[in-house]
Amino acid sequence: MRRWLLVSAAIATFITSIVMSFYPSYASIPPASGKNGMVVTDQHIASEVGLQILKAGGNAVDAAVAVGYALAVVQPCCGNIGGGGFMLIHQAKGADIFIDFREKAPLAASPSMYQDKLGNVIPGLSTKGYLAVGVPGTVMGLNQALSEYGTMGLKQVMAPAIEVAEKGFVLQTQDVKFLSSKTKEFQEQPNVAAIFLKDGKTPHQVGDRLVQKNLADTLNLIAQQGADAFYKGAIADEIVKASSQHGGILSKQDFIKYTAPQTSPLSCNYRGYEVMTAPPPGGGTTLCEMQNIVDGYPLGKLGFHSAASLHPMLEAMLYAYADRNKYLGDPAFVKNPLQRLLSKQYATQIRAQISPNRATPPQQVYPSIASPEGTHTTHYSIADSQGNAVAVTYTINYYFGAGVIAGNTGFFLNNEMDDFTSKPGVPNSFGLVQGTANAITPGKRPLSSMSPTIVTQGFAGASSGDFLEQAQNGKVFIVTGSPGGSTITTTVLQVISNVIDYGMNIEQAVNTPRIHYQGLPNVVVIEPNALSTTAESNLSQMGYKFKQLQSLNSGQGAESILVNPETKLLYGANDIRRPAGAALGY
Repeated sequence: MRRWLLVSAAIATFITSIVMSFYPSYASIPPASGKNGMVVTDQHIASEVGLQILKAGGNAVDAAVAVGYALAVVQPCCGNIGGGGFMLIHQAKGADIFIDFREKAPLAASPSMYQDKLGNVIPGLSTKGYLAVGVPGTVMGLNQALSEYGTMGLKQVMAPAIEVAEKGFVLQTQDVKFLSSKTKEFQEQPNVAAIFLKDGKTPHQVGDRLVQKNLADTLNLIAQQGADAFYKGAIADEIVKASSQHGGILSKQDFIKYTAPQTSPLSCNYRGYEVMTAPPPGGGTTLCEMQNIVDGYPLGKLGFHSAASLHPMLEAMLYAYADRNKYLGDPAFVKNPLQRLLSKQYATQIRAQISPNRATPPQQVYPSIASPEGTHTTHYSIADSQGNAVAVTYTINYYFGAGVIAGNTGFFLNNEMDDFTSKPGVPNSFGLVQGTANAITPGKRPLSSMSPTIVTQGFAGASSGDFLEQAQNGKVFIVTGSPGGSTITTTVLQVISNVIDYGMNIEQAVNTPRIHYQGLPNVVVIEPNALSTTAESNLSQMGYKFKQLQSLNSGQGAESILVNPETKLLYGANDIRRPAGAALGY
């Protein structure tokens, strides 16, 4: 049997009973399935758009671009053309590609731009208004992916998003929740209020129709003129004009010089599977380092969410996050020591430092400098019948980004500049610790935890004859990723481990309660029912401290796909933390 089925039926049944005991109302619900294609996003209309493109003959890249533009319409808090992100493409016949369309610091940016004359960080300066805006990359990234790896024209894949923007869509509970949270801020800006408040004054209610004519015009312009409309034409002009009028530093040159570089994805081996993920400035290095460390422990035998299995996982999180924040940054500006951080020998050295029964004090491995990272991001996963797969994570950082819309462009701009280190040593609400490698520099991309990830069957360096007999030469096994700021990599780690180590189906792997630990702040964040009383007690005795969430973390949403190696069926799971989403296959 293939590796994903190696867990015995008895153990798999036991694990299923545990998951169902946590959330019996949905843990037994089977994942969505399909033979020809699967689209999983955290907004059901966007999922429908992606499925529509696949059914029309498009490949996974065509669908991914259509979904990216659709989310800019139906999820204005987080989907975007005013932000940036990463796209990971696995081609059934061709190279694996990573496209970096992360935002960049304006050319006029400086390391101390958010500090006063005394060197103190000015609250809100890097999160609100035009000074917080990085040069957006989404349009460049999506259009580049389509032109090089898609099969359809830009007008065809953008048509659904334009139609929804023009005609509107009916707001549901989750939509209203996001919009109403910013009522006061919307009221302060007439051009924002005119779109996102009823009659420009009061919050929308469930059942209202949100029409975005300005955004439709912007999308139409992009569909007609391509990325040049955004980076060299009227859209860039409108953004630069608004920025200069409201204390920002964006220039036309920032847009003209923007690029979305393509590289090979980061690749590592987890128990014989190849894990392809985001290289710096993305979070894949942290993910692979954690996997390398826990790869030395028989998690499946130690027991799901037992103290024995969680202790090495928590230690792996601590060491990997400490390294992330000491060493990593935009590779165009920073020499990232990836060969050392990703080596199996380095993981062995770390395991040698881990006590079998004591938590490592974070101060032993951490620097003492801090920087935040926004959690309000969007991830989606797509697979087609030809064996192609795409994982996309993109963001405008906080909900509704910097909270500003330039003129009549109709879309929110990001506040991604806040992801840089404003000043070493300054605490922040997220508690994420970073080094000078992530300091603000003109033209630099801020460090990110975003980790779109594709797991395939068969690793080039694998030596196990048993495994090589099972491997299917790089066929897609899992497509995953998540929003959630610094929790992204630990979420992806757990989704993959839940499948490979514990034999869960993709629905269970995504919706099982999670934990998160990054060393500083020195607390393990746990979702409801993530730990048994015994496990929590045992871990407490080891020195771990806990923060219990009252509900599932809505900031996360690991929209994921699993391909059955034997039947080739595609299974999709929408994360219940994002109830507006949908997994749709055919």
